[in-house]
Amino acid sequence: LTTSGTWTVFGRELRVTNLDKVLFPARNRREKPVTKRDLIRYAAQIAPTLAPYLAGRALNMHRYPNGSEGKGFWHKELPSHAPAWLPRWRNDAADRGETQVYLVVDEPAALVWAANFGALEWHAWTSLTADPQQPTYALIDLDPGPKTPWADLLALARLHRTALEHLGVHGRPKITGRRGIQIWIPIAPGPSFDETRSWTHDLSKAVGAVVPDLVSWEWQVRDRGGLARLDYTQNAINKTLVAPYSPRP
Repeated sequence: LTTSGTWTVFGRELRVTNLDKVLFPARNRREKPVTKRDLIRYAAQIAPTLAPYLAGRALNMHRYPNGSEGKGFWHKELPSHAPAWLPRWRNDAADRGETQVYLVVDEPAALVWAANFGALEWHAWTSLTADPQQPTYALIDLDPGPKTPWADLLALARLHRTALEHLGVHGRPKITGRRGIQIWIPIAPGPSFDETRSWTHDLSKAVGAVVPDLVSWEWQVRDRGGLARLDYTQNAINKTLVAPYSPRP
């Protein structure tokens, strides 16, 4: 096996590099570390399943080129050296100094390219490039604190489920890959980001009032006393939650 070269993936030629670089160290002596080759293989395997969640959406990439134990950084601008075939979106509303061109995973090979680029986390916008100001989801992030056991987090999720059932609204939970639970509520075109943020704020405030001993509304983690926060602030343009099936550093 070579450490770099050209692979053909989903009909596209990709230049892959540093395939033996360790991205995730072994967790114990019985396991092997996860290399860049493993990440690219995973991206190729999961891309057809993940594509519907990413298609038509700008992608914010959280890159860890030196592995998960190194320092990560957000990379949103599609680099000039990116292959010409990569799907992309130019944000004409961007101000000077803001990201102008985003990657759009409209085909599975684009996700494999992002993995080779060092993106360990994949965050898609909750609006489509066809109408960036129009959210397609209302979002609630159940963010547990150090004093929040899994049973309490489940109680908060189930209270939200009951509230949504009472309102006749469908929502679906997604674990975050860490300790949290996200609630994704698909919406028909119409409500603005301001309206979805206000609506999820009211919904979570009602849930929090039922179990006030489990929830803090303080913004700073250090001020929450170890309690959970019901975060509705991701309902804004270019505010993202990690995509389904995405790795986490």
